[in-house]
Amino acid sequence: MTTETVTTFFAVLAVVALVVVISGVVLGALTLIGRSPRRWSSLRHDLAPLSLGLAWAVATTSTLGSLYLSEIANYPPCDLCWYQRIAMYPLVVLLGVAALRRDAQVRWYVVPVAGVGLGISVYHYLLERFPDSVTSVCTTDVPCSVVWVWKFGFLSIPAMAGMGFALIITLVLLATPPGTGGGARDDSPVDDQTLEERPG
Repeated sequence: MTTETVTTFFAVLAVVALVVVISGVVLGALTLIGRSPRRWSSLRHDLAPLSLGLAWAVATTSTLGSLYLSEIANYPPCDLCWYQRIAMYPLVVLLGVAALRRDAQVRWYVVPVAGVGLGISVYHYLLERFPDSVTSVCTTDVPCSVVWVWKFGFLSIPAMAGMGFALIITLVLLATPPGTGGGARDDSPVDDQTLEERPG
């Protein structure tokens, strides 16, 4: 499989991520103003148990993609690439454990980390697009303004990473259905007689 094929595959995933994020933002905004479609509440409730696992899959795919680009395609990562990796790699572990425990409270840890990664990705993308108007923090031997991948007329490596971070945030926020506490679910059986005998 060629590098061109692999990077195109990742670019397609990034476009899918973009569509999901935009849809999530629009539906979230409609929910806030009380105009969300009726089916959205039911769909969100059905997707909530799956969203942490999906977020873990996004983080894992992004991590493997970054390792492919540097270790197999031999694209040297710049300083900003490393900062994005520092934000992405721990999410694989955090989201993996949260998905196993069905613990939506992980959002308090994941959203800030992914938000930092998203911010770095946006800055890196701007540096690629407008190298003269943004102050560079990268070394001259591996400049951050070099575009190694350019797909569909707007996707570069930091853009794809940014969409990964944005999708992770969207999925983690989706993990808590409306009207729930957002903690780990307790699936232990409940004895109705015990509840009835409890005082108060």
